[in-house]
Amino acid sequence: MAEEDLTRAGSRASRHGRRTGDQPAATPARHRSTVPQPGQTRGALRQLGRARQRRRWMVEGLTVLACLVALASYLNSAEPGPDEETDGGVPAGVGRPSGFPGTEGRDPGVGQATPGLQPRQRPPSASPSPSVSPTPAAPPVRPLLTVSTAEVPAAVDLTAVGTRDWVHWGLRGGDSTVRKRGGSGEIRDEGGAGTRGGWDDNQETFGWRDGAPVESVSGSAHGVYTCGAGSGFALAVVGSGEPRTVRLYAGVWMARGRLDARLSGGGPTRTLRVEDPHTSRSTEFTVRFQAPKGTRLVLTWTVEEAFSDDCGSVGVQAVALR
Repeated sequence: MAEEDLTRAGSRASRHGRRTGDQPAATPARHRSTVPQPGQTRGALRQLGRARQRRRWMVEGLTVLACLVALASYLNSAEPGPDEETDGGVPAGVGRPSGFPGTEGRDPGVGQATPGLQPRQRPPSASPSPSVSPTPAAPPVRPLLTVSTAEVPAAVDLTAVGTRDWVHWGLRGGDSTVRKRGGSGEIRDEGGAGTRGGWDDNQETFGWRDGAPVESVSGSAHGVYTCGAGSGFALAVVGSGEPRTVRLYAGVWMARGRLDARLSGGGPTRTLRVEDPHTSRSTEFTVRFQAPKGTRLVLTWTVEEAFSDDCGSVGVQAVALR
């Protein structure tokens, strides 16, 4: 009771001092102390605790909110926008190693980004080079050679039978030759043994409409001949790799003539004989051959035996090629 009376007396004295204008002994603190003072009630303590807890929650909430804002900003900067291009499924902004498989040895600029291109633009990819298959080698030409004989027609049209080339001898003497104008030139006159002479009484006649230097002749009985055993003619036809047909119009006068046919590149050979001991005889030799390009068909028509001391001979009128 004594302490309580003293406390009350002190309180009254304090209030009385403020009324009379007396100053306290010390300056009061600017902030109220949060330390509970003696005499505070239990309810005041609970209110103080709840205030502290609300302040702590507010600080924690602001911290969490700041973290969420920072995380959202990071994700937004790392994620490609709707107009940003990705390369091969790799998001924009993610780098690749310098040694990316498949890029070594490429030409500069191939498959690389080009400055100045707008989004979703790529340089056109180079068209793949078409695969080139090696051209198969042509099969080797198999040499072929056949020879047959027939009677010479009464009139021979060299323009018709010599569609590729033809040659006629003796129109204006032993050294006279008429060739097909614009012909292939595959028929070659390679000479032969003996002296050539011309005659104009052949049993068969020859005509043409595409000759040079004589353009057209309706029917010529001319030809050339050479006398004596071993004398004769050497002719050749250049091979092209394709089947060809040669017609040789030749004859004998009181002699036996021998025709030898061979290919310069090797292969089969053929030999045929025609003879007449008493007078003249003409023959159409048909030679069918096939030889590699650049090789030749070689024909030799010679006097194998002469039956007259005067002039056993062989003669040639024309050769046609088709």
